[in-house]
Amino acid sequence: MKKFIIITTINKKTKAIKEFSKILKDWHIILVGDKKSRYIKSYKNITFLSIQDQEKLPFKTAKLCPYNHYARKNIGYLYAIKNGADIIYDTDDDNIPYNNWKFPTFTKDSKIISSKEGYINIYNNFTSEKIWPRGYPLEKINKIQTPKIKKSKDIKIGAWQGLADLDPDVDAIYRLLINKNIIFKKKSPIVLNKKTYCPFNSQNTLWNKECFPYMYLPASVSFRFTDILRGYIAQKLFWEDNFMLGFTKATVYQERNKHNLMSDFASELDCYLHINNIVGIMNKQKLTQDKFKNLEIIYKALLSNGYVEKLELQTLKAWTSDINNIYKENKNG
Repeated sequence: MKKFIIITTINKKTKAIKEFSKILKDWHIILVGDKKSRYIKSYKNITFLSIQDQEKLPFKTAKLCPYNHYARKNIGYLYAIKNGADIIYDTDDDNIPYNNWKFPTFTKDSKIISSKEGYINIYNNFTSEKIWPRGYPLEKINKIQTPKIKKSKDIKIGAWQGLADLDPDVDAIYRLLINKNIIFKKKSPIVLNKKTYCPFNSQNTLWNKECFPYMYLPASVSFRFTDILRGYIAQKLFWEDNFMLGFTKATVYQERNKHNLMSDFASELDCYLHINNIVGIMNKQKLTQDKFKNLEIIYKALLSNGYVEKLELQTLKAWTSDINNIYKENKNG
């Protein structure tokens, strides 16, 4: 089985990168560089893709994706898929794996949680602290939830979101007002039922091969919104394929890179202002059995409502073309 870890970085080789390389020796780490990146020498199970390396790849996405943007990570996903990835693990260069790093399987008997409100703050299942994930609708933070939990067998998981201890993925408002280190409880995994959303990110996430097309990070939205928007869209499209989103205990702890919290706040404005509208738009779309067509339908609807730019459809078209070309090559090869 070919297993890849995809990380974007502009830093020197961080503690997280070193630990992943040491602990997960049978995984191949792809470091996606950008114009601000420092050179990192490729060796053993680490491959550094500089801008020059990316431009030599046969991907249309590499030519359209903007520089100095988190969506450059799409090139790393494509590189892994082209090299036969069976599993892709998505993370950042400041999330450090525990020695017992491990995720559940993609087919599992599990608890399923649902909410008539349409959203679940999944952090409530792993801690009693006041905390919410980045991208969770602000107007719902203080509302009392009435979730229902049941057990189900043979659930197909499109992606597992692992939590992160110490400095988990939260928004700038949380950090400006509360900013408390958190150690989540080591509870059993839980799966979101259809029609129940919770934001999930790109910081500690394991992706099922069948759902690789949904890994596309939008290129025309802000740095702090791109993986959140991707996550909401992926959840909607998981359900069309009879997949679900699962959450599991913290498998990493974050020693967060230095951030300007007010810059983060500005970059997260779309998270605060538009998630409900975006979810409403997605829920109204008539979808098909074609993964790529469904992505196009969703992004066209978001474009017509002003939530993404024209660049998005061009980049998405390149992504679709690149993956389809890879699938054809792998099938014929």
